[in-house]
Amino acid sequence: MRLADAHKGTFGSLVIIGGDASMVGAVLLSARAALLSGAGRVYAACLSSNAPSVDMLHPEIMFRKLSDLASLAQLDSVVIGPGLGQSQIAIELLEFWLSQNIALLIDADALNLIAKHPYLIAICKNRHAETVVTPHTGEAARLLRTTSEDVQQSRIESALKLACLLHSTCVLKGPNSIVAQADGAYFINTTGNVGLASGGTGDVLSGIIGNLLAQGLSGLSAAKLGVFVHGAAADALVAKGIGPAGLTASEVAIEVRNIINQFN
Repeated sequence: MRLADAHKGTFGSLVIIGGDASMVGAVLLSARAALLSGAGRVYAACLSSNAPSVDMLHPEIMFRKLSDLASLAQLDSVVIGPGLGQSQIAIELLEFWLSQNIALLIDADALNLIAKHPYLIAICKNRHAETVVTPHTGEAARLLRTTSEDVQQSRIESALKLACLLHSTCVLKGPNSIVAQADGAYFINTTGNVGLASGGTGDVLSGIIGNLLAQGLSGLSAAKLGVFVHGAAADALVAKGIGPAGLTASEVAIEVRNIINQFN
């Protein structure tokens, strides 16, 4: 429940980092989802030289230069990976934020970089702040040096292995997403439908969980609540006759706001 005397600082500040050339949309989707799921302040930073300086649909999102992010004193969490790409700058950004004592969600290209550069795994393991990773089956397979088929056949075991490998809370996305902890605990999400099998829905999930981390939830609590409301939003849309075919990530982000407000 939100108290009457709350202010924007009460509800956390986060930044979404990614958006290399031709992939700026991933950052926009993630940032919009963070905003619509209740974050007090949302920043966005893109690698692309052609990235916009304002989101005309949601001008509340504050765009910043990559070089200015470390000086954001009020930052509570970081989402890195949506559309990040595989450049040297991307590697340096990931290495920097892995080394910071701040809640971190690692997704998409950031996970592929960790799989490609094993020294990043060591940095991740040494983190003390909350860390959440959100791989799909292919990203999980690359991290575990196995095949997508093997991951699909042993989803719980794979999620637990990733949680241990990266010393993190792992969300293995897919039907009945698995939320796993390094201590062996795991949870199976029961919301969601095939409408989520479309581009950008993973970016939306990253923004939701990143927002919940910024608001002070633990990695486990943020991951569990994030996948639940993400799936529940898709279910609510299908119940209204929107999808599953043609359901978009943007529609899911908007519906998440309705789901979250049912908890208040």
